[in-house]
Amino acid sequence: MAGSTTAERGERQQEAAPGPPPVRRLKPPPPRTIIILTVALMLLGAGSVWVLYGSSWLRVERVSVSGTRVLTPAQVREAADITVGGPLISVDTDVIEARLRQKLPRIDVVEAVRSWPHGIGLKVTERTPVLLVQKGRNFIEVDDEGVRFATVSEAPKGVPALELTLSRPDSRAASLRRFGEDRLVKEAVRVAGAIPAAVARDTRTVKVRSYDDISLELSDGRIVAWGSGEKGAAKARTLTALMKASPGARHFDVSVPTAPASSGS
Repeated sequence: MAGSTTAERGERQQEAAPGPPPVRRLKPPPPRTIIILTVALMLLGAGSVWVLYGSSWLRVERVSVSGTRVLTPAQVREAADITVGGPLISVDTDVIEARLRQKLPRIDVVEAVRSWPHGIGLKVTERTPVLLVQKGRNFIEVDDEGVRFATVSEAPKGVPALELTLSRPDSRAASLRRFGEDRLVKEAVRVAGAIPAAVARDTRTVKVRSYDDISLELSDGRIVAWGSGEKGAAKARTLTALMKASPGARHFDVSVPTAPASSGS
């Protein structure tokens, strides 16, 4: 008996192969269920709004301050002007941060954060003075960015004074026209930041005669001719070595760090 042909076997396999499962279409929920879900969602939303804004559960009850050194927490809280008793969710932290920086220039960085369920935290970083500019009987503090941020009646210990003592009127005018006073102050700040730690502790005054003529006056009367603020690291290394090599010298010149000089008078 002759076997089935290839075509016949293929037809039988196709007939035996299961077809794709029938598509089961989900029935839409009845209108009553939709209405119930919609009402439930609306009630949940309204309840959330009430909890955040209307209830007494999430109200501002305390304002904490951290990171202050010269400022007091009370000064920061007063400047922040946060309404105690108001909804915590409605406190605009960006506005508070901007307000604090505007009212208290001593603040360099501030972060206002919500501390659920009842607190606002103010994390403050104050500016640190690196130079002082005397103005009458007071002193203006200058930070490491050249920002004049506060006026104090008593000079902080260990902070050198800045003197803009441009030697001749024409030199002063030329330097100010070319660089501007702010640029000269920033150059002095740049120098102050490069002074070796051992020398910085003894530095009493940073004198600026021009952009490239900046000198240091130490507490014992010794003078360091620094030059401009350029190559500060190299000048610092050279000054340290020069002072060790000539401990009795009274004048040191590192304005050209590759050709330093010292003298006894």
